[in-house]
Amino acid sequence: MKTLHLTWIAFFITFVVWFNMAPMLQAIGDTFGLTKPQIKSLLVLNVSMAIPARIIVGMLTDRFGPRRVYSGLLFLAAFPCFAFAFAQTYAQLAIARFALGFIGAGFVIGIRMVSEWFPHNELGTAEGIYGGWGNFGSAAAAFTLPSIALIFGGPEGWRWAIAATGAICLLYSVVYYLSAQDVPEGSHYFKPKSTGSMMVTSKGDLALLIAMKVPLYVALGLLAWNLTKVGLLTPQTEFTLWGLLAALFAFDAGNTVRANWPELARGVPQVHQYKFRQVAVLNILYFATFGSELAVVSMLPLFFATTFGLSPVAAGMVASAYAFMNLMSRPGGGWISDRFGRKSTLIVLTMGLAVGYFAMSLVGETWPLWLAVVVAMSCSFFVQAGEGAVFAVVPLIKRSQTGAIAGMTGAYGNVGAVIYLIVYALVPPSTFFLVIAATAVLGLITLLALENPAGEIAEIAEDGTVQMIPVG
Repeated sequence: MKTLHLTWIAFFITFVVWFNMAPMLQAIGDTFGLTKPQIKSLLVLNVSMAIPARIIVGMLTDRFGPRRVYSGLLFLAAFPCFAFAFAQTYAQLAIARFALGFIGAGFVIGIRMVSEWFPHNELGTAEGIYGGWGNFGSAAAAFTLPSIALIFGGPEGWRWAIAATGAICLLYSVVYYLSAQDVPEGSHYFKPKSTGSMMVTSKGDLALLIAMKVPLYVALGLLAWNLTKVGLLTPQTEFTLWGLLAALFAFDAGNTVRANWPELARGVPQVHQYKFRQVAVLNILYFATFGSELAVVSMLPLFFATTFGLSPVAAGMVASAYAFMNLMSRPGGGWISDRFGRKSTLIVLTMGLAVGYFAMSLVGETWPLWLAVVVAMSCSFFVQAGEGAVFAVVPLIKRSQTGAIAGMTGAYGNVGAVIYLIVYALVPPSTFFLVIAATAVLGLITLLALENPAGEIAEIAEDGTVQMIPVG
């Protein structure tokens, strides 16, 4: 329990820092005279870097252990946070915000850490507590930072409120390094055979893995397109970036083949095989759940302010209701998954997600404010419980690659956020919510391919012995 508490606090801090901009958007816009497209581009930039960061950090976690990687991430993230707080131009804001997005990779580190400390029949609940309290950081930021900015006073009090979150991040990096440990005494920390790529166990899965990498690069290409629209990039630079992304994908795909092919050519023993399609299904579900949460948390304070004429402080407090539900819904999703089955839980929650966002698409200025808040909170229950149910499955696929799997699934959440926020920049809020509801329906269809984890998974210790880990 000590490890769980230390780790959710680390995740909570990453979310406070990651979403310290959302409740400050009106003040930041006034300081720099930003247009609506510029503000919406900052929202997209905020979630973009986490796409590659989650994959890279997930593999680093499997190799070096969560204690060192989490501490290092918290330490490094403080500096772009300070850079954003004291930026003097829009370009500086954009660069700092893009760099700060890598703090979103913190989530996948804790998934591996928690999986080392809890048995499979409690893992959904433990991961849900970790994710729920961590995600609550965005609500804490929305609720407190506008008031902190007022305490500092002046039109630029937002700078000191944001800088304060960076200072907390810096201090806790030391606390976590000194207090946490990777595994319980006497336990073994399993590492993958390769740290340069996710390992799969069949040639068909290798093709599917490469195919699932495509949306990650497309999302980054869409970011370049979006930045060109607001004048941060020239069309020539955008074209160059698309070319670089294509070359990077080709290199990534080649590296994945090189890492996997020798083992696949020899044939992977049945006892060590797993189905990568499980990961693919979870990727799509997390696209719809966490992707939509990131996008909605980013735009909701401004949505409530403009729809109901609220002040920045009031809008931040009201919008925090959406993320506030994380305290019960994400652990609840994990707990239900532990008790009533992984697949059936995901089906029910994904259906609720689709209905919830359809209801949010109907919210307008003629609604009573209290009813809009009730709808937002009800929708957020299914969104966040779905996230908890997804990550109740992730650690049960292949223990030695939990970081890499969590990294890819988590990255798909950020792909969803980027795409949803670009949609938000192009269409009215009602259509934005309908698009999310439609992707939830797609998630329901893919769920047909998901299998409930059962039996045991085999892992090889450093001394060559095979250990069997129960997963269901």
